[in-house]
Parts: sequence; structure tokens; C-alpha cells
Amino acid sequence: MPFTAFPRSTPSAQGVDAAGVEAFLDQMAVTDDVELHSLMLLRNGHVVTEGWWAPYAPDRVHLLYSLSKSFASTAAGLAVAEGLLDLDRTVLSYFPELDADVTDERSRSMLVRHVAAMASGHHAETIEQAIALDPAEPVRGFLQIPPEHEPGTWFAYNQPCTYTLAAIVQRESGQGLVDYLTPRLFEPLGIGRVGWQQQPPGRALGFTGLHATTDAIAKLGQLYLQRGWWGDRRLLPEEWVEEATSVQVENPLEENPDWSQGYGFQFWMARHGYRGDGAYGQYCIVLPEQQTVVAITGASLDMQTVLDGLWTHVLPALGDDHRSSPDRTAADVRLARRMTALALPAATGKPDPEETPERWEDAVFTPRGGRCEHQPTLTAVETSRAGDGWRITLVEDDRRLSGVLGGDGWQVADGPDAEGRDGVPVAVSGGWDGGRLAVEVLFLETPHRLTVRCDSEYATFTATWGTVPLRAGTLQDLRKPD
Repeated sequence: MPFTAFPRSTPSAQGVDAAGVEAFLDQMAVTDDVELHSLMLLRNGHVVTEGWWAPYAPDRVHLLYSLSKSFASTAAGLAVAEGLLDLDRTVLSYFPELDADVTDERSRSMLVRHVAAMASGHHAETIEQAIALDPAEPVRGFLQIPPEHEPGTWFAYNQPCTYTLAAIVQRESGQGLVDYLTPRLFEPLGIGRVGWQQQPPGRALGFTGLHATTDAIAKLGQLYLQRGWWGDRRLLPEEWVEEATSVQVENPLEENPDWSQGYGFQFWMARHGYRGDGAYGQYCIVLPEQQTVVAITGASLDMQTVLDGLWTHVLPALGDDHRSSPDRTAADVRLARRMTALALPAATGKPDPEETPERWEDAVFTPRGGRCEHQPTLTAVETSRAGDGWRITLVEDDRRLSGVLGGDGWQVADGPDAEGRDGVPVAVSGGWDGGRLAVEVLFLETPHRLTVRCDSEYATFTATWGTVPLRAGTLQDLRKPD
């Protein structure tokens, strides 16, 4: 019978030295520009360790950014198996209504396998130009941009390639990516609720925008590690797994060593194994030689350092010589305790204003300088008493996003908003230092953190992002799409 939940095991029982995992955690904890939100490590099909940095949690979805591409690739592999997609047909043949608009010979000769491999022939990223040319149909805009190289001969990490691949799958299947993948991938793997950002409405972006749990990332990796098998059922053709996870185009000009090992079909080859990854440290890492999968979410600006840490500490910890012994068992216990106690540091500050507290009761703060540079949609911040704590409200036109400061640590708010509409899940922490209030707002379904500072003397605020959302929008957009 197909399985939908991983068996759990101790690290040493699966030949993993828990001390190596702890050494990785130690390094990440003291590394600037690295913030982990979750970690799952699987070996031999067993979860050997897992943890979430509170207030992030196992059942909370996380924006995967470009790790979405590997799920879109999987949809393409399923479509190939069903005869809906032919890698050796031209892209244009799937959009016959665009034929008269696409005159460049290289664009006309571009094959599906070229866009699957980020080898459209364009020298660099074209997403902004493609959307500017045709916001309603970015595929038309993409195909109207003449490639500088012959398709298949040049690697460029180019979002419209994935967008076009996903658009073909959705067009040929007559379904959005979530609906298409649900019976074929998500349900068999036991992957729960997901959401995928769309443009235009009804068409998933493909190259970004998928919100899913860490468990979903791990299951995708395990499916590829098992060459498309899940339990006693083949879900994905082995031929697709082989092609998707082997070099389809060389990319030696990429700067970082784990980004210059070649590219498959929406998977990166690495110094060890292969992976899907997304901005700010969303990882699905597959190590076939070690029968290991690593799933990570986070808010890390330095993504190469995360991989360096894995190769330095975790990779050497994977070996049958690490099986159970008294020392290994003690290390297992230490790691297990640590993983259950993970938490992001809360913001500092005093729980109540000591100076002129009346200034903070039912107070309204406006952007310093008249406009919030880092989030222009944020027009005001309000503070008010809320029982023993303080309510902080971020105002965008007629929408309000609220959390309560009270007690130590992070306070999670994920219920409906004041108007009864679905709220944006956030966690807040912070406090006062003299006449100033500093609040950290974590958007729990994303890698994003907003730091808000209010000044009671001038009744103004500033707001800055730790990791900047890559698709401009409102704060209300920072949640799983319906």
C-alpha cells in the first residue's frame, strides 16, 4: 500500500551521526544572513531528525519561491507520461494563436525541452520585459523577445521558461497546477493544503508562488530519490526522474560553486547530489549516494553558506559506521531535545511604555517623511490597549493587520480580521525603549519579517524588511493563496 507518512527513527539507527547535525545547527546559529525556519533530515526513507523554529510550525505552509519550479517540473513529467506534453515539440506549437505575433526564427524553433532546462537561448532574465510586452499573456511577451543564442546552447536562469512550461501543462490538461497535481502527486504523497499564486487568474505562475509545508518538500525529494516510486505505486516515470536530475545544460559561469554544476529540468545539480531551491533558503536536497533527503525552509540571504555547512558537517555524518553505540545514543538524545526546543529570538524591549504612556493609547502613527519607502501600501500604524498587552495594527487603506504584544516571546495571530475576512497569519514580538516602540512582525506563511519602529514624540513610524518580498504587493498578499 502507498505510504503517506514517513516512519521515524533515531539518527544512529540509520547511520547518521547526530553530532554532525548539531555542528551544522551551531554554525547556522552564529552565521550572519542565515535564519532557518525548519529542517527535516531523512535517511533510508526514515525521518531521523526534524524541527521548526517557533513560531514556525510543522502544519504551517511556507512560500517556496523558486523551489516551486521543481513541483512544476514534476507536473511536466506527469504530463509527458500522459501524452499531454512532448519535449521535442516547439513551444509555439502549443500556442497556435500566437503564430503571427512571433517572427524571430530562434523563438519559433524553441523546444519544450529548452524551456524545461532554462536554455531558451536568452542571454539573461527576461521576466520584466515579457510581462511589460504582454501582461495578459506573458508567453506572448516571452516569445516576442529574440534570443541572443541558439536555443539549447546557453543557460540563463529565466523565469518565463518555467512560466511557459507550466502554462503548457495547464493549457493541455485544462486544469490549474494545483488541481492537476492534487490526484497525481499531492494526494498520493499525503500532502495537505497548498496554494499557488496566479497570473493571470486561473494560471499558476509555476516559477514561484507555491505555498507548502516542509513535509511536502521532503516528500518530493523522497519521490525523486526513489526514482518515481511511492510505496508500491509508480507515480513518476523513471525516465523523467533521470532527465530532470541530470545535466541538460552546462552553466559554468554561475558564481557560486553549487550553482555551477549544471542544470536539469528545473533542478540544480550540486557538488553533492541535486536539489530544488528557492529564494531566501528554501531547499529540497537529494543525495542519492547517501540515500538522504534534506528539506529546509528559512529566511537566509546567504544561501551558499547553508549548503557549505551541510557539506562540512552533515555529509560526513552520513555513514554506516555511525550506527548505534552508547556515545551515538547520547548524541541522538541531545539532538532530539534541541530540535524540540528550537525558536527564533524574540525582539527585545520593555512590555509597557514608561514615558508618557498616554501617547500610546489609541495612537496613530504616520510614515516618517510622508511615505513608507519599503512598503508603500502601509499608510499608518495604530497602538491601543488590549487587556494586559498592547495591540499593534498595520493599516493599508481599508484593511488592518493586527497582533498583540504581551508577555515574553512571539504572539501568534492567525484568525479572521476585524471584518471577518481570512487574516494573514503573523507573529509579533517587541517592546519599548524610552519613547520608541520596536516591533518585529513575522509573516508566518512566508520567509518575510517586517520591523516597525514608532516614535511617540513625532507620531511617526518606519518599516523595513529583513528579506524583501520578491513580488510587490500588499501585506495582505503575504499568505497562502486560496
